[in-house]
Amino acid sequence: MEPLERGQGTTVGNALRRVLLSNLEGTAVTAVRIAGVSHEFATVPGVREDVLEILMKMKEVILKNYSSQPQIGRLLVTGPTTITAAHFDLPSEVEVIDPTQYVATIAEGGKLEMEFRIEKGKGYRTVERGREEATSLDFLQIDSIFMPVRKVNYSVEESRGEGLIPKDRLLLEVWTNGSISPQEALSSAAAILVDLFNPLKDISLEPTDTGSDIPDDPTAQIPIEELQLSVRAYNCLKRAQVNSVADLLDYTQEDLLEIKNFGQKSAEEVVEALQRRLGITLPMERGSKHP
Repeated sequence: MEPLERGQGTTVGNALRRVLLSNLEGTAVTAVRIAGVSHEFATVPGVREDVLEILMKMKEVILKNYSSQPQIGRLLVTGPTTITAAHFDLPSEVEVIDPTQYVATIAEGGKLEMEFRIEKGKGYRTVERGREEATSLDFLQIDSIFMPVRKVNYSVEESRGEGLIPKDRLLLEVWTNGSISPQEALSSAAAILVDLFNPLKDISLEPTDTGSDIPDDPTAQIPIEELQLSVRAYNCLKRAQVNSVADLLDYTQEDLLEIKNFGQKSAEEVVEALQRRLGITLPMERGSKHP
């Protein structure tokens, strides 16, 4: 992708990479029900793999669901044979991307019968999601990887067009699981980003009331320790719950005199420290907050 302004290559590349890996919709097996099996640590007579291994293989099966609704696939195989995704009995809305994907091996006299739920989704879904629904139907729920894009690399090179001003050239490498082409994945990712930013074109700004009690001046948050007051003045202020310059701004010079054990000399010390160190002058008039 070129030409891009300097710095835009990294910005666009990073955004596309994140969307490609996390936000594209894919298909995965989310739950499996095996005849005669009640938990994932069981074994099936005549089947070389235990149930946990079968679930892991089903997790890796690559499918494509053309329907937005969950689908049910089935498998009924007797041995001896090697079971692959080609043995699945699937609804017309579901396609097996790689029929050679291995599932299990059955010995002479063995039998494997199961149903599995096929769903569309995004990202990675852990077994906690939808657990009640799955267990109520005797399904063993499995972690599901919906991400159709397996890997994305990008690099930015310097490009010079007709002018002498250097530009960015963005190079993208996209690997998918076969259920979607890299071109389709990139197009979908770009559409997601466009939809995300489109509302900002017509954004309207509304003023917000920040409240009069929030000081605009960052110096108001300075602790009173920074004023380097005498021990007597400092202790009196702390006992009065005056911990910062913002607290002091609630007082007038006359209000300070009403703080317990706070005399005229201490008040003058505070007023002088505020003026000298921060350029703040406390008003003389008596305030109403501290009668």
